[in-house]
Amino acid sequence: MSHGSPSVPADRFGAGLLVGRLVPVRSSLLGTALRVALGVAFLAALAQIRIQVGPVPITGQTLGVLLIGGAYGATLGVATTLAYLATGALGVAVFSGGAAGAAVLAGPTGGYLLAFPLAAALVGGLARRGWDRNLGSAALAMTLGSLLVYAVGLAWLARFAPDLGTTLAWGLWPFLPGDVLKIAFAAAVLPVAWRLLGSGGSARRR
Repeated sequence: MSHGSPSVPADRFGAGLLVGRLVPVRSSLLGTALRVALGVAFLAALAQIRIQVGPVPITGQTLGVLLIGGAYGATLGVATTLAYLATGALGVAVFSGGAAGAAVLAGPTGGYLLAFPLAAALVGGLARRGWDRNLGSAALAMTLGSLLVYAVGLAWLARFAPDLGTTLAWGLWPFLPGDVLKIAFAAAVLPVAWRLLGSGGSARRR
């Protein structure tokens, strides 16, 4: 399998990644635009799965970020999550509950949202090394991505809470059971998808 131009990151257009099987578009430019648009729509849809438990609602967004990172790889995953944030900041109602605008990014949930590209980069980089091909390594990748979202999100949320206990009550404890399920689902889906679609060669490309 060709490695492509040395000046272009190997996962930029999904080569060797699950997205190359899910959205098999030959044109690099068209394929990238289509995959980013689909990813933004996917995140926007999952954002509407919402349970309000305090200043930070439980949503499906984190699941979307984990899946996009694993399927798209780091470069395309970061591009997609940044496009999602930009779309919402520019006024399109893609955030949780149909919210939009830059004020959402500056509010209590802003840290979690701004962590999405970081988590996509981490999970995507691990997927690039084949971590998405089996349950154990996929689960670890998803866990690390989730922990990164928590780290940034809680640090940001602390600016709005009176103390550490309140920060954890608002932004950590209510989310743990659901995130365990999200991690398990994402970690199971990616290896199954590879088996259904075919590995197409080595699990790793260097």
